[in-house]
Amino acid sequence: MKKYLKEAVLWAMILLPYVYLATIWNQLPDKVPTHFNIAGDVDTWSAKTTLLYLPGALGIGIYLLMLLIPLIDPKKRIKQMGAKYYTLRFMLTLFFSVLATYLLYLSNAGSLKNPNLLVALIGVLFAVLGNYFQAIRPNYFIGIRTPWTLENEEVWKKTHRLGGRLWIACGLLIAVISFIIRNNLALAITLGAILSVMVIVPVVYSYREFQFQRSGRDA
Repeated sequence: MKKYLKEAVLWAMILLPYVYLATIWNQLPDKVPTHFNIAGDVDTWSAKTTLLYLPGALGIGIYLLMLLIPLIDPKKRIKQMGAKYYTLRFMLTLFFSVLATYLLYLSNAGSLKNPNLLVALIGVLFAVLGNYFQAIRPNYFIGIRTPWTLENEEVWKKTHRLGGRLWIACGLLIAVISFIIRNNLALAITLGAILSVMVIVPVVYSYREFQFQRSGRDA
């Protein structure tokens, strides 16, 4: 019974954007903005019925993916995360539910002049994911999956320890600067630089750690 209650909570979050969409449906014009350029101006318009697919593509898509991963994990390491995996599913479902609701709000508002909330949400997501890095066992689906982390469990652990701290710090930094930098182009460039650090540093570290451990074994 507890298991079904947990799944019901996830579905309640998935349906939340649809509840919001229902409340604004009659206010929406036949054509709504569905894409914005770097300046925050609308550059793509679509029929408002397109919005019916947005929450499902985000919420239901991530829900089904997270259900499928443990079933096809050949080493069953994901299941070993236990309650922490559900917590991760909860946080991702919540994030995409909030994201879908915010995107629907933007379509109704018709402008993305100030994307700070969207960028802040992304930063918070990175920080949350970083917090769970140390709980992720070696697997082929979730985490920092380089050839070197997949080859050596100790390299996996050390890389995720470093990567987790880095993602938490960078995620919080992204959330903070989203309210400081007001120029969209400058914000995009800064965000790109931080994301590059988040990706490159763990990859390089995993390679160097793998080489260090291999040289220790050969000595």
